[in-house]
Amino acid sequence: MEYHVDGDLVAREDATVSVDDRGFRYGDAAFETCRAYGGEVFAWDEHRDRLDATCETLGMAEAVPDDLTERVDETLAANDLDDAYVRVSVTRGVQSGKLTPKPATDPTVVVVVKPLPRGGLEGDRVWDDPATVQTVTTRRVPSNAVPADAKTHNYLNGIMARLELRRAATEDHQPDEALMRDQSGRVQEGTTSNLFFVRDGVLKTPERGELLPGITREHVLDIARGESFPVETGEYDLDDVREADEAFLTNSTWELRPIESVDGITIGTGPITTLCQRLYDERVDARCY
Repeated sequence: MEYHVDGDLVAREDATVSVDDRGFRYGDAAFETCRAYGGEVFAWDEHRDRLDATCETLGMAEAVPDDLTERVDETLAANDLDDAYVRVSVTRGVQSGKLTPKPATDPTVVVVVKPLPRGGLEGDRVWDDPATVQTVTTRRVPSNAVPADAKTHNYLNGIMARLELRRAATEDHQPDEALMRDQSGRVQEGTTSNLFFVRDGVLKTPERGELLPGITREHVLDIARGESFPVETGEYDLDDVREADEAFLTNSTWELRPIESVDGITIGTGPITTLCQRLYDERVDARCY
């Protein structure tokens, strides 16, 4: 494998960054996880816009290079990949070991890829089974502390939630994703995924509170609003999810992954989940294949 590091393609084993890089020291960096289908990065413009927005939030608005699209294309081509996981990282770069960043930025830019199955209507899922979801006590960091719409390298919040899953796991219970709430107990999202559920024919998802506004989430909402069933964003508690008729998670890699159970309560898939999956696959086919 070859990765793109600061403008150059290098072998994976030689792809390194400095120990003085602020992305390593402080998580002072932005990133995007994307998926390429047929050599085309799906929703690239939205991912690029969110990366720009995160860098602006971090006070390094000029850090994203103008040729980032070309770097991604070069990395896919160098690894002979059409269908792939793509991660783009932009750090504030190497600076002295002080918390306050310098005004001038010499960013570190890394593109990492790895193979994934073909997507779309003729493709295969990257997951084997519907997700087992477990509620955790770790709360989502409030947006007035760390902006929820900034996708940064600092994932300690999600790591703590995933550690809870490890402690909760048994031989018969192996949760795939943690369900996180805000300080008031309202359901927000998974550690790396957004949540949808269906109740009485209504597709529901938590409104933008403390959650990261996922790009796959936005595509699913756009798809669903063109259908005959109602769509709702709002504030929900755990019982709303546990009593759902069907539920699923979304992110760029999983796409739409049905939820088998929440806290041991069986939910499973259903007609709205299946329809949204098919329509999402059709959108991937139309745009990328």
